[in-house]
Amino acid sequence: MTNALRPWAAQLLYFWFHELTPRDWYRGGKAVDTLIEARFARYWHALHQQPVESFLGSPRDALGAVLLFDQMPRNLFRDDPRAFASDGLAQAITLRAIARGWDMPLTRDQRQFLYMPLMHAEDILLQRLSLAKFTKLGSSQGYARSHHRMIARFGRFPHRNEVLGRRSTAAEKRAVAAGFSW
Repeated sequence: MTNALRPWAAQLLYFWFHELTPRDWYRGGKAVDTLIEARFARYWHALHQQPVESFLGSPRDALGAVLLFDQMPRNLFRDDPRAFASDGLAQAITLRAIARGWDMPLTRDQRQFLYMPLMHAEDILLQRLSLAKFTKLGSSQGYARSHHRMIARFGRFPHRNEVLGRRSTAAEKRAVAAGFSW
């Protein structure tokens, strides 16, 4: 890993876990999006095509990268396919961090966000791992279960269909109308 990764990861971790509140994490809105755009968009653009290994210098670098590639695009690119463009990278970093045991020394909130790419995955195996991790963590279990159910049922998240240019089935439309759109 290069030393250039450390400053942005440290800034992002401080911002996420000390400047923002849990309300900002889940219901942020325009003000949070604007802050993220000003402070972190350049890092996403510069780094989202780098290899997984370049983000595995330490547990904190991996966590910073997961936030950068999983959470930041959802704020930067609302209603745009790029919101999901770096999900695969975030998932790969998460899996390698877990394999190295890097999740265990993290705080509960930090582990929750390290595991979040698994919950966002349109892959049943990653959803099963998500369910196991969130159940063990005792955090966001209900969300993990509902995400798992959508993938088990449809193989994808129906609420993403429109932005990704996918055609929704009638059953998927009913699921979104029933509130399964995070």
